[in-house]
This record gives sequence, structure tokens and C-alpha cells, in this order.
Amino acid sequence: MKIGVIGASGYSGGELLRLLINHPNFELEYLAAGSHAGELITSVHPHLTALSGRRFEATDTARALDCELVFFALPHGQSAVLIAQLPAQIRIVDLGADYRLTDPDQWEKYYGGSYAGAWTYGLPEIKGFRSEISSSTRVANPGCYATAIALSVAPAIDARLIDQSDIVVVAASGTTGAGRSAKVSLLGSEVMNSLTSYKFGGVHQHTPEIEQTLTRISGAETTISFTPILAPMPRGILATVTAKFAKSDHLAGALDSICRDAYMKYFEGETFISLLEAGQMPKTASVLGSNSVQMQIAVDEHSHRLVVSTVIDNLGKGAAGQALQNANLMCGLPETLGLWQVGTP
Repeated sequence: MKIGVIGASGYSGGELLRLLINHPNFELEYLAAGSHAGELITSVHPHLTALSGRRFEATDTARALDCELVFFALPHGQSAVLIAQLPAQIRIVDLGADYRLTDPDQWEKYYGGSYAGAWTYGLPEIKGFRSEISSSTRVANPGCYATAIALSVAPAIDARLIDQSDIVVVAASGTTGAGRSAKVSLLGSEVMNSLTSYKFGGVHQHTPEIEQTLTRISGAETTISFTPILAPMPRGILATVTAKFAKSDHLAGALDSICRDAYMKYFEGETFISLLEAGQMPKTASVLGSNSVQMQIAVDEHSHRLVVSTVIDNLGKGAAGQALQNANLMCGLPETLGLWQVGTP
């Protein structure tokens, strides 16, 4: 299949190229980067020596017509106007936020601008989502934080273990999560040896996306308190998610065993998700360069809360890896194709 990547010069776009180079069923036909059009790909992504001599093309929807599947890796709000010009038979995975939210009011509140609508949400490990992705030609790739956080508590919600109205999240991300545009706050001199919270107090744009996904699992309204942290590392996410246990008779007994059994059952057969053995803790280094998810769960008896620690690579399972996983499903291919990489600690 001929593949296009629009926004190929960014961090997520570059990671997509790295994965697609070795994909046995996809051929890189059209690689676009508006601001870098005409430049050698290796001048921006020097590690992609397999693409030596190739240059980024201009962003042109007419050129995208030569492709059977196109990945859009553009900043939020920029994909929809281009996608509207493409015919329905072209499969599309959008790594931006343009088609993630089902509520126009939430889009206006957290993003602003014209609301483009909602597509199939591409988080295959949430029950029921995989079959929808497989039958779709347009898929909205989840946000990086949203992926880590939703997976952290989906089993607990499915098993009715927790109170969905009281979920608290503190999550740290590497600097690539902010994109490639130059920002003073992301200079090495600013982030080295320092941690800082940002967009806290319920204003981070992934908040409604996470609540929407978790509400869909059980039908019960979900509320999260989300504090993101900028970590002094290029890539990776560590999310700590806690929730008060529900008041229910079915929770009588050993909560540790009940919770672990629920998580093992929910993620049974999931290639990319590992619930670690007791005593092991997730590390961002263990998933770098992969589409993997590692998590650990615990019961805080003092506060009667479930605690979940989850790590992903924000450019892997949080962006490009998950986009390729979704594309495989959309094309009827094994979803692990081209995603065999393990972490590189």
C-alpha cells in the first residue's frame, strides 16, 4: 500500500517514518512537511539514513490522492481543513486532536476554533474499540497522556472497582510532547535538573478526552483531576492514577487479589500491555522506542484508594506506534506488524 505522512518533520512524524521504513506492507510514497519542503529528510531526522537522498514535499492534498492511507501528524486544529479535501476511500489516521471529541462545547472550551466532528477513537485495548477501528476508514489517534491514563483505570471501571467521580492523576511527560516548535520554556537550560507543573487546575486539553473515554466504558459520568508535569527528558510518560474504591458488596475480601485479577482478565492477550510482577515498578526507560505499556497496581489501605503506575513512550504508544497499530487494524493486517521493537533502556 502506498502511504503518505503529512507533518513528517515533527517528532511524531519522524517516529512514524522510523517505524514505516521497515513495515512489510506499507510503501512510503508521499512525505510532506510544509515548513521544510524541499529539504533533505536526513537534515531534520539524521537517524533515518534509509531515506538518504529523499526530500520533504510540500503539503498538497492533490499529491495525497496517490496514497491509499495517509497519516496526519500536524498541530491541533490543522488537519481538518486538509482532510475535508480528500475522498472518503482514502484511509486516514489523524494524530492530532481534531476528531477526538464528541462534544462541540468541549472542543470550544479546550481548543477553540471550528469543530470538525468526531471519528472512531483509536485505543484498541479498550473493550469494544478494536472492532470499531477495524471497520473504520477514519480514526482519531488518542493523545499521549490520554492513552496512559485511560488504560490505567479502564479495567477498574469495567469491573466496577472504583468511584469514577473521584479520579486523581499526576503524570510527567518528556519535552517532545510539546512538539518541535521552538519555545523558551523547552530550552535545555530551562528544563535540565528541573520539574515543573503546567496547565494544571483542570485546563489540560486531554481532560475531556480522558473523561469521554472512561465514561463510555460503563456509562457512568467520569471526573478526573489532572496535573501534568514537564520532566527533564526527551520522551516518555509516567502516570500515577488514583481512585477511591466503590462502595460495593463485591469488593469484600482481599482487594489486592480482586484488583490484580481484574487487570489480568481485562488485558488478557494484549501484546503491548504488561502488568508487572509484584515488587516491580514501571520505568520510562523500559518502554522507550516501543509501543509497549507497563503498569503496576497497588491498594492504598490507608486512604482506601486504588493506585496505578503506568509508563509509555509518548512518541510510541502515545503517538506514532499507536497510529501504526490502528492503521494495521484498518487495513486488515496483524496489529503488531512493524511494531516488534522492545524498549531500549
